[in-house]
Amino acid sequence: QLQASGGGLVQPGGSLRLSCAASGSIFSINDMGWYRQVPGKQRELVATITNGGTTDYADYVKGRFTVSRDNAKNTVYLQMNSLKPEDTAVYYCKVEIVRYSGSCMNYWGKGTQVTVSS
Repeated sequence: QLQASGGGLVQPGGSLRLSCAASGSIFSINDMGWYRQVPGKQRELVATITNGGTTDYADYVKGRFTVSRDNAKNTVYLQMNSLKPEDTAVYYCKVEIVRYSGSCMNYWGKGTQVTVSS
């Protein structure tokens, strides 16, 4: 349902762009967002974007990360700049999908590893 890509190894100060595309029987998509998790810790919010384009960011990524979406492609992006070692985590996308049946559910992507290290 959700295919995330774009993770990898990057040096501190570098950039990465994550993408997550939703597929299947989709009537519409509400909120889309990114979360991250490191071993031993709870998954935490990174950034979200509504279908109207309103964004919200965790304080620790404000000014460095930008979330955006392409509604025609059912895709959400996370541009990550000025990456720090503490940004190392598995990043997950979450998408709220409305089906033609009228059902509305949150779906999670499988996660993509981001490692920031010199």
